[in-house]
Amino acid sequence: MVGSLNMDLVARAPRLPKPGETLAGHAFAQVPGGKGGNQAVAAARLGAQVAMLGCIGDDPNGATLRQGLEAESIDCTALGTSASPTGVALIIVDDGSQNAIVIVAGSNADVTPATIAGNETLLATADVIVCQLETPPDTVRAALAAGRRLGKTTILNPAPAANALPDDWFALVDYLIPNELEAATLSGIEIATPDDARRAAVALRQKGARNVIVTLGSQGVFALLGDGAGEHIGAPTVQAVDTTAAGDTFIGGFAAELARGRPVPAAIAFGQRAAAVAVTREGAQPSIPHRSEIAE
Repeated sequence: MVGSLNMDLVARAPRLPKPGETLAGHAFAQVPGGKGGNQAVAAARLGAQVAMLGCIGDDPNGATLRQGLEAESIDCTALGTSASPTGVALIIVDDGSQNAIVIVAGSNADVTPATIAGNETLLATADVIVCQLETPPDTVRAALAAGRRLGKTTILNPAPAANALPDDWFALVDYLIPNELEAATLSGIEIATPDDARRAAVALRQKGARNVIVTLGSQGVFALLGDGAGEHIGAPTVQAVDTTAAGDTFIGGFAAELARGRPVPAAIAFGQRAAAVAVTREGAQPSIPHRSEIAE
């Protein structure tokens, strides 16, 4: 896993505030997070052997994040420490289980292409390399390029996606996994329905991604695999409490199943079942289930 580690500061409120508005919240929690950390924990709990390549600050938040990863038996030999403060995410969750998030990168910005080059021996031992966009773009590209050069399966979760990706990234990606907002940003196609997701996925495959899986929340996923026509796969029906780590849980479960050699459709279905459990619980990493909790 190449990616970010944040301490999440989570407030629950009746609804998301409007610009300039102050709302009274009714709960607060401080929990380990960051898309890289969340996906690493998800993959580990869901059956994979995981190594984390990232950076934390030399501060209490960083120590807590490292201890949390080690408690999940995640290899932290490539987890660096910098003088920058550990990254944080400010999260508001409303009573409808939707969220709004502001991220301050902190030490995540200190993961550089040189970090990737210095850990290529570790990357060579991986079956699957997973990246997100909460570390510097040059670093993400270096990790994907290393994965392609080493013959590894590469997964890119393009989150957060504020702009289109450079064209030369797509050929480095085996599985591009955006949500509907990220897919819209990358493709220029607004997404409200699974058919919209199909059109966006086709556009992203034409840019060079080998496979595109657009996650659609409660509507499931649209999977465009290889040269196929694509398929909309509905999500399990559950009562959601907090959707914060749903996408990260899906990606961790999907990656874990790929690493086990499972067929892609089975890996997608497993990731969906894991995410369905996660949304019934509060928090990011605390919500992520273990493999024993997922129905086969």
